[in-house]
Amino acid sequence: MEAHGAGLRRVLVLAFCVAGIWSAYIYQGVLQETVSTKRFGPNNERFEHLAFLNLAQNVVCLVWSFIMLKIWSNGKSGGAPWWSYWSAGITNTIGPAMGIEALKYISYPAQVLAKSSKMIPVMFMGTLVYGIRYTIPEYVCSLLVAGGVSLFALSKTSSKTISKLAHPNAPLGYGLCFLNLTFDGFTNATQDSISARYPKTSAWDIMFGMNLWGTIYNMMFMFGWPTASGYEAVQFCKEHPEAAWDILLYCLCGAVGQNFIFLTISRFGSLTNTTITTTRKFVSIVVSSVLSGNPLSEKQWTSVGMVFSGLSYQIYLKWRKLQRMTKKRKPM
Repeated sequence: MEAHGAGLRRVLVLAFCVAGIWSAYIYQGVLQETVSTKRFGPNNERFEHLAFLNLAQNVVCLVWSFIMLKIWSNGKSGGAPWWSYWSAGITNTIGPAMGIEALKYISYPAQVLAKSSKMIPVMFMGTLVYGIRYTIPEYVCSLLVAGGVSLFALSKTSSKTISKLAHPNAPLGYGLCFLNLTFDGFTNATQDSISARYPKTSAWDIMFGMNLWGTIYNMMFMFGWPTASGYEAVQFCKEHPEAAWDILLYCLCGAVGQNFIFLTISRFGSLTNTTITTTRKFVSIVVSSVLSGNPLSEKQWTSVGMVFSGLSYQIYLKWRKLQRMTKKRKPM
């Protein structure tokens, strides 16, 4: 009975994590799409300064992680010092800015699909720079994802969807997404290096360090000179409180979502977290299609299916590899 109770608690915690990640990031996606496409006020003005969303989220997550460190650290030290994140902070500032800026040029579902193809630049760089050889199933995964994204990009987008975009330009939008993925790769590699050098570094330390430098760099970019775009963004929020409220909720969703991701990784591992976040992206596309009133064409749904089939197969391959490693570690 005791084992049954522990198993039930584990299932309930997993369900709690799934619900938290899905609700936080699906709603954040809705808000992101709203802010990037909606026209505010009697003059139907757009919020053009989407990079301001990254600054706002950096500030909210910085405050959140500082509070969490004060609550949970209990005076422990030994984590990476705050200044060690300066280089990762650069790529973590530029990458997300490009990703969110892409929403001016392509639809939200297109952006989600493009950003789901992270394995392609990773495998490309691994082969080109480090001479890594991948298995045939891994190449199958990447081909499915690449083919799905390409098919979606080549599919005809409805005129209603195009009319909502600030500056429709598919090549530029997809280009920004793939640059976003490239910078993310450098960010992740730098974070892994920092964690290896400072093993006692906690998730809150990383969150604090990354958002501290993100805040510094974004403040310089948004408010570094008298005509910088940050002043216009603040003025827009003053004139349109509805936009300011959407931005605040967007930032809170990001902070809450990161908490659930850290909880999932600590309790169930990174593979479970990858599975949850991958399925969340698929649901985000469905929700966007329903709420925006812009249903995807059959060809576009086929491409979505190809991408998430490739991602699901990749998750399965990782699970099999993990199972084999676990068996090897078991004592004879």
